[in-house]
Amino acid sequence: MSGSLRIGLVFPPSLRPETLRSVAASVDAAGLDDFWLSEDCFKESAVASAVVALAATERVRVGIGLLPVALRSVAQAAMEFATIDRLFPGRFAGGIGHGVQMWMGQAGVRAEAPLTLLREFATALRRLLDGETVTVSGRYVTLDEVALAYPPLQPPPLLIGAAGPRSLAAAGELGTGTLLSLGLPVSAVKESVATVLAGAGDQPHEVYASLPAATGPDARARVDAELAAYRIPGGPDTGAAGDARAIADRFLELADAGVTGISVQPCTDEPDIGAFAHFLAQEVRPLLN
Repeated sequence: MSGSLRIGLVFPPSLRPETLRSVAASVDAAGLDDFWLSEDCFKESAVASAVVALAATERVRVGIGLLPVALRSVAQAAMEFATIDRLFPGRFAGGIGHGVQMWMGQAGVRAEAPLTLLREFATALRRLLDGETVTVSGRYVTLDEVALAYPPLQPPPLLIGAAGPRSLAAAGELGTGTLLSLGLPVSAVKESVATVLAGAGDQPHEVYASLPAATGPDARARVDAELAAYRIPGGPDTGAAGDARAIADRFLELADAGVTGISVQPCTDEPDIGAFAHFLAQEVRPLLN
């Protein structure tokens, strides 16, 4: 498991959009597997950011983690994902999820049954990306003979963000991968992976853990402060803090818990994200084999 563990870096939503090109190029040059973009309200557009990041890089896979489904129609999301994938074949992974319900309320799009919305949206999106003509009439998703004129040549991964047991099981069933919540302790990751894979059944399924990480003498305090900003309890069982060996050991624990990839979120006070990406790729990853 550890030898094939994907390691990626999150573009922190605290950074301004104009820094995206340089950060993406640094992650690409460092040799990491993935570059993750979010769509926290009301900050950067993940779709626009993904196109810029892909254009600024040569090899790294760019993933959206995640698009809140209430903010878009499924036809719009399908066109966006298909267009990106055709422009940059094999280098894009699309992610969708409920979104933060408070933000959805602020935007006037909060669903009464968010899991129903996610299920309808994910089902229709996969069918559209598979090149089907889709007609459905659900509680939230209605399509009348909709088909993409330019579907992906090969449908990209469709990742679903999930937290609770019902959402985790649905993510396993509906997506090709699952994005776990930020900052889960290893024990919770293990439980979440089991629920996801039960939903996936016999189908191959990626599972990504998301965690803040920092190195240096004050790394633990910085990681705990990052988690606190999201109202997540800190402590030695969360995030990854310390030297390359300590961070690699946490990654190995997560691999043993069943994840196939890790998205690392730099702390808000990270002084040099390019150097941090290089540290993860050149010092931490060799210790995983």
